[in-house]
Formats: sequence, structure tokens, C-alpha cells
Amino acid sequence: MPRIRKHFVFSGDVQGVGFRYRAVHAAALAELTGWVMNRWDGAVEMEVQGPADEIERMIQRIAAENYVQITDRQEWEMPLSEEESGFHVRYDE
Repeated sequence: MPRIRKHFVFSGDVQGVGFRYRAVHAAALAELTGWVMNRWDGAVEMEVQGPADEIERMIQRIAAENYVQITDRQEWEMPLSEEESGFHVRYDE
């Protein structure tokens, strides 16, 4: 199955509700790679790489959790990062 890489910015009730923890867990279940981090403006930014349907399923898992309320989702495709392994929380900008 072909892999893609997407960059996302999620807005809404996405900080302080376990979004990043759920992203790490959902990525591990689907064997996706990438990173997720809180932004200074209250949004959550994420890059994720893998099959397109698994990426969408990951986002659905995150959004289905209690307290997470995604009100806006921006996304765009990016070049693959072939050397990347795992999915982690980033703490820098």
C-alpha cells in the first residue's frame, strides 16, 4: 500500500485533553511514523506518514475520544521522510 506524509494543524479543544497521548497510541496501533506537538496558539500540529486510510483512521480515533473537540483541520501533503522511525511528541517549535 502506498505511503504518504501529511502535515496537519488541528484547532478546537485540542490541548490539555490528551490529544498528543492519543495520537502516539493511535499511530503505534497503525504503525505510522511522525510527530505531534502543541502550538503556542492553542492548536496542535502533527506530521504523520503511512497509508492514507490508516492516517484517516488515526485521526478518527483521536477525534472520537472524550474531551477532544476538533473544530478546524488544515492539512497538506509533504515529501516522505524515508529515514523516520516511530511516532513521538515534539516539545520544540
